[in-house]
Amino acid sequence: MSEETNEVQAGPRTVADLDLGPALEAVLMVVDEPATEEHLAKILQRPRRQIADALRALADEYTVQGRGFELRLIAGGWRFYSRPEYAAAVEGFVLDGQQARLTQAALETLAVVAYRQPVSRSRVSAVRGVNCDGVMRTLLQRGLVQEAGTEPETGAILYTTTNHFLERMGLRGLDELPELAPFLPEADAIEAETQEGVPSFDPDAPDAPGADDADDQTEF
Repeated sequence: MSEETNEVQAGPRTVADLDLGPALEAVLMVVDEPATEEHLAKILQRPRRQIADALRALADEYTVQGRGFELRLIAGGWRFYSRPEYAAAVEGFVLDGQQARLTQAALETLAVVAYRQPVSRSRVSAVRGVNCDGVMRTLLQRGLVQEAGTEPETGAILYTTTNHFLERMGLRGLDELPELAPFLPEADAIEAETQEGVPSFDPDAPDAPGADDADDQTEF
């Protein structure tokens, strides 16, 4: 009986029979967000510790080989990323001369949410000194911020950043955000002065008073 016949009679290999390294590579090639060790362990029918060790071994292997991609632990899960030193090549291919960046208004608003979360839209508007409702809607649509309950005192909707934000920023968690103090030593004083001259905005009003950011609907 031929070797091929024996293989057919034995039937297809189960997930647990697959070589773990290549199996992990195959799964991570198709994920659209970082995969957690728990989820990978369930899918590949292995103990979490074995999955964790294999992932770190793969990450080290790619680094030693100097590959153009790397396996990184981001936002609580693992995913393939291109290496920073090849960013110019990737940017040239993806953008092809087009710009796809966050607007200045969006960056400022996102920064306030990241460092003040959970925070209401009126609070963000007070910090920035301009109505940010339009920018907040755009950030929600982009999946960078999300609703996270309401403020007990006012009933205003509160916002926090998302795992997609952590993924895009290359952070494992919010504790990896850089400290503000070295860059903005007078941040609290500036914010207090700003709040005095800024009218309060109703975050749920469709047409809140105050001027929207001119570029709040800019695609990025």
